[in-house]
Amino acid sequence: MFSLPIFVGLDYHQKIIQVCVMDQTRKILTNQSVGNDPCEVIRVVAPFGANVHATIEASTGAAEFAEQLINKTHWCVELAHPGYVARMKQTPDKSDWTDAKLLADLTRAGYIPRVWLAPKSIRELRELVRHRHGLVEQRKQVKLRIRALLRNHRIVCPHSPWTIKGKAWLLDEANIPSQNVMFLLRDHFDTIDHFDKKVSNVTEKMQAEVMDDSVVKQLLQQPGIGMAALLRWWHWAITMRALVGRFDRFRTGKQLTHFCAVCPRNNSSAGKYCLAGVPA
Repeated sequence: MFSLPIFVGLDYHQKIIQVCVMDQTRKILTNQSVGNDPCEVIRVVAPFGANVHATIEASTGAAEFAEQLINKTHWCVELAHPGYVARMKQTPDKSDWTDAKLLADLTRAGYIPRVWLAPKSIRELRELVRHRHGLVEQRKQVKLRIRALLRNHRIVCPHSPWTIKGKAWLLDEANIPSQNVMFLLRDHFDTIDHFDKKVSNVTEKMQAEVMDDSVVKQLLQQPGIGMAALLRWWHWAITMRALVGRFDRFRTGKQLTHFCAVCPRNNSSAGKYCLAGVPA
C-alpha cells in the first residue's frame, strides 16, 4: 500500500533524544523529547506512517543508535555532518527543539550533508586504530619530556636516546651525576617500555581483526604499503581500511584524496582555476 513519506530529525544526546516528525508540506506533526531508546523513538514516529526518512546528527553513539533503528524497522536512517548542519542554521539560538526541526527539514528538502554509516566491524576497527594512536601520542610526550630534561641540565648524549647505546649511556650513573635526573630518566624509560608493550598488544589485536580482510590484503600490494609495510609499517593499511572503510564509495581518486586531506583544495571563481590559492 502506498504511503506518503514522513521526515524525522533526531537530536541525539546520551540520555534523551529530541524527535521531530515533519510531513511533505513542512508541517510539524510532533516535536518531543524521549528517552535514549530505539523503541521510544519508534513509538513516537510509528503513528504517522511507515515510510520514514530519518536523520541523526553524527556524534558519539549516534552510529550505533542508527544501526539499531535500521535493524528494528525498515526506515531509511542517515547520519548528518554536524559541522555542515551548524552552518545551515538561520539563527544563533540553539535548542534541542530547533535542532531536531532543522534535521527534519533538511531531510525533507534533500539537503542533508550525509556521513557514511560504517558497519559495526569498521567502527570497532576504528576504535582500535584510535586507541593505538592515543598510546603512540602518550609515548611521544614522554620522549619529549626526556629531551626537555636533557636540555635543561645541558646533558649531551653521544647517541640517540631511543637506541640501545643511547639508553645505556643515559642510565649510566657515571654520565649522569644528579640523582634526581637519574631517577626521572629511569622513570621515563620505564613509562616508554610500558607504552611499547601496550602499543604492541594493540597492534597484534588489529592484525588479528583484519587477518582475513580482502581489502587490507589488496592494500598491502600497493606501492608504499607493500612488503615494507607488511614487515614493519603494515598498520598503515589497517588505518586506511578503518578510516576509509569502503573505497568504492568514492567515484574518483580525487574525491578519495580530498577525503584524506592530501589533495590541494579547489578555490576557483570567475573563470580562474586555483588549487590551494595558487593559480593552475
